[in-house]
Amino acid sequence: MAQCTMRCSLNLLLVPVMILAASVTGRAQSRPYGLGTALSQEEIQGFDFMIGPAGKELPPGSGTPKEGAAIFAKQCAGCHGPNGRGGSAGKLAMGTPDDPKRGPFKDTERSVTSYYAYPTIAWDYINRAMPPTKPGSLTPSEVYSLVAFLFYQNGIIQESDTLDANSLPKIEMPNRNGFLPAVPVWPPVPRKPSWY
Repeated sequence: MAQCTMRCSLNLLLVPVMILAASVTGRAQSRPYGLGTALSQEEIQGFDFMIGPAGKELPPGSGTPKEGAAIFAKQCAGCHGPNGRGGSAGKLAMGTPDDPKRGPFKDTERSVTSYYAYPTIAWDYINRAMPPTKPGSLTPSEVYSLVAFLFYQNGIIQESDTLDANSLPKIEMPNRNGFLPAVPVWPPVPRKPSWY
């Protein structure tokens, strides 16, 4: 009797576990929502590139802060606010020409000047991720224009500057040397006690 009770209890435990395992296996094979499908070669090539600090991979095109302001108003202000200081995406920490605190911002503030060590990072990010409803849909010239507008608003370039594949990598970002090394020095450098 004790053997039957133990065997029956074990069967009652195993049956639900086996049912659960079978349903998970069946669900995994059905691929709901298109998950798990292989990418095509074209899709892989779509994000198999990166713009490095030297900008060798930048495409042809050009843009000015004035052109960027018009694109920003049309494509970006809905999320970032009309002057880049609000909206659903939060602030970009941009100044405006009539703002007395207009850039360059301090290295400790969260702004384009403190986030990017190299100007090509801004171009690469905007090119890949913006606008969020259709990432990668901006033309290279629109991206150059938006970067020019963003950099002008932060006091990095002048209003009369034009950005292109040659001029963009040459911009010296205000916090270029403000980034800590990725790997801390080990072993730590010994210091003398303050009483010496």
